[in-house]
This record gives sequence, structure tokens and C-alpha cells, in this order.
Amino acid sequence: MYKPKMKNIIVITTVRSRNEAKELAKKIVLSKLGACVQVSKIKSYYKWKENLETSDEFRLMIKTVNKKYEALEKFILKNHKYDVPQIIAINISKGYDKYLNWINEETK
Repeated sequence: MYKPKMKNIIVITTVRSRNEAKELAKKIVLSKLGACVQVSKIKSYYKWKENLETSDEFRLMIKTVNKKYEALEKFILKNHKYDVPQIIAINISKGYDKYLNWINEETK
């Protein structure tokens, strides 16, 4: 059974374009702020300044450890083009031991 040394999390953000997503994902992995970043195209519906908006966006799901969250948030804010970017973290409560340990190793 998995006994985490560090708490694993998934941090989610969205960007406007595939190129932004690609560049942000590469930088996150190379800087060891995340072990893996998955990018997927999505359609978002939201209210902004009293108007209903619809946007094609790209969602980044970043697998990392809790102790990297603050640095990752600062990094995303510095490299993001939105006024108020989505940056949320979800705790990983269970998962395949070897994969979760790999996340820990890749973010050291």
C-alpha cells in the first residue's frame, strides 16, 4: 500500500491556445514543478463582467506534490495571459503506488 512521503496533487489551469499550453507544460516539467502535464482541448462557459462567455481553451492537468504548489502558482501567474486564471489543486487520495512515487521523484 502507498505510504506517501509527500502529498500528491493535481493542479489545473486553462489557457487560450495550444501553443501557450505546450510552452507552459514544457517549462513546468523542465523546472520540476510538475512531473507530468496533460493538455486537452475544452469548451468553457462562464460569466465575465456580467456577460455569458464561451471560449475554446486548453486545460493543463499538472501532477505534482503539495510542497511545490506555491512555486507552481507563482510560475503560472507569471507566465499566464488571463487577468484571473484558474489555478486549483485537487488532492490525490489514492492511486497506483509506482506512479505516485514517480511523481515524487520527478519533482525533487
